[in-house]
Amino acid sequence: MPAADQGEKPSNNITVEEADVGSRPSGLFGGLSGKLLWLTVICIMLAEVLIFFPSVASMRLRWLDERLSGAAAAAIVIDGLQPVELPRSLQKETLEATGTKAIVLRKDGTARLLATTEMPASVDEQYDLTDVPPLTAIRDALDTLIFGGNRIIRVYGPVQDTNTGVEVVMKDKNLRNAMLAYSRNVFLLSILISLFTATLVFFAINRILIRPIRKLTGSMQTFSADPDNPRHIFVGDGGRDELAVAGRHLTSMQMELQKTLKQQKNLAALGLAVSKINHDMRNILASAQLMSDRLVDVDDPMVKSFAPKLLRTIDRAVGYTTEVLSYGQATESAPRRRRLRLHTLIEDVRDMLAIDSQAEIEFLDQIGADLEIDADSEQLFRVIHNLCRNALQALNAGTAGPEVVKRITVSAQRVGSVVSIIVDDTGPGMPQKARQNLFAAFRGSARSGGTGLGLAIARELVLAHGGTIALVEKPSVGTQFRIEIPDRPVSLDDYRSRSHVEK
Repeated sequence: MPAADQGEKPSNNITVEEADVGSRPSGLFGGLSGKLLWLTVICIMLAEVLIFFPSVASMRLRWLDERLSGAAAAAIVIDGLQPVELPRSLQKETLEATGTKAIVLRKDGTARLLATTEMPASVDEQYDLTDVPPLTAIRDALDTLIFGGNRIIRVYGPVQDTNTGVEVVMKDKNLRNAMLAYSRNVFLLSILISLFTATLVFFAINRILIRPIRKLTGSMQTFSADPDNPRHIFVGDGGRDELAVAGRHLTSMQMELQKTLKQQKNLAALGLAVSKINHDMRNILASAQLMSDRLVDVDDPMVKSFAPKLLRTIDRAVGYTTEVLSYGQATESAPRRRRLRLHTLIEDVRDMLAIDSQAEIEFLDQIGADLEIDADSEQLFRVIHNLCRNALQALNAGTAGPEVVKRITVSAQRVGSVVSIIVDDTGPGMPQKARQNLFAAFRGSARSGGTGLGLAIARELVLAHGGTIALVEKPSVGTQFRIEIPDRPVSLDDYRSRSHVEK
């Protein structure tokens, strides 16, 4: 049945090509460079806005001061002609030249109207230029820009450093037009400064920051397309800034990933080879099992004593070959747990080790005969056998003097619902490299030519039991592993069924 008929949701998986297309910058203004350019322009324009307000206020005060200065010069001349009165036509020309409607001179505590044409009935605003605070100047400038143009204003201030003052009455239309022209010029100049500065910042940051980032992202995309090619590994410029450090980390990561991918391919090839060998090995062991069954019928005391052990060994080998593929496919099979005597299992381990009497290696079993553990007998056998076999190999390869006792000790104790098993040896100890890669397949071997699979398999089997396995630091020479396996929790239904049976 099609997926649509089954009511399945469409897949949200994204292909590598789609991811690459989505990761490319969309033109100049879609990437970091374009964003940086616009951000620089906006920031400079905001700064210009903050500068504009005091600037236009200062321009307004200068404009008004110039009008007062011109009116003051005319007022002094007119005042010097006293008692002659200035003709009306000359007053009109003077007012037009100064852009005012009336000029008043304040001198010696008196005010005198020197020139006027049409005196307005009222004045809308009054401004004293003697000492204007900055905030007041900004407020008056904004008021003129927004509401000015058709208002009559009165402006007064001192003449230089004298006690004489002058005031004028005028329309603010020319003032507002001058302020608008000034604002337009400031705006255009701000745009030019912003673009020029942004261009300089753009090229500087693009060279210092954007290009290295593009190089990093390009290397990531190229490497992801073909991670097996060594030429796609990123090569930095050897700098000391943050991007150079990131580049070196990227190079290290790509090299490590390439090494891991190569190892994974080798493991896949090894798994295929092991599967083929395992198939033939199972057939050979099956034949050996059939022939071993006939040994039971042989009437020889020595054969009868070794035949059961040989049969158990072959049965375990057949079981191992059956479970080899499960390790490569996913995980080990779930433990088939039952309560068993640990002492009997350790005896089987000792028999399997077949320690040569001439090697002068002792195998010390310190487990009580009545100690029971809740575990899968075959899987627990593999765990302890792997640890003891590693200890035996370390003792055989050791270069210790004759005064050192070569010994493998297996001990265990129960604390509550947890059984702790200790496997200890007096060998040369585990190298530092093996400690760093402990329980890592193909990397945690303590001897040359080893694979490290034994410890990796042991750890997986112990974890399947809900337990732990760890390397224990010891003051003396040798290696010590501790295994802790808890009993299975008993469900309430099982407890009730058992109680009912006992009753």
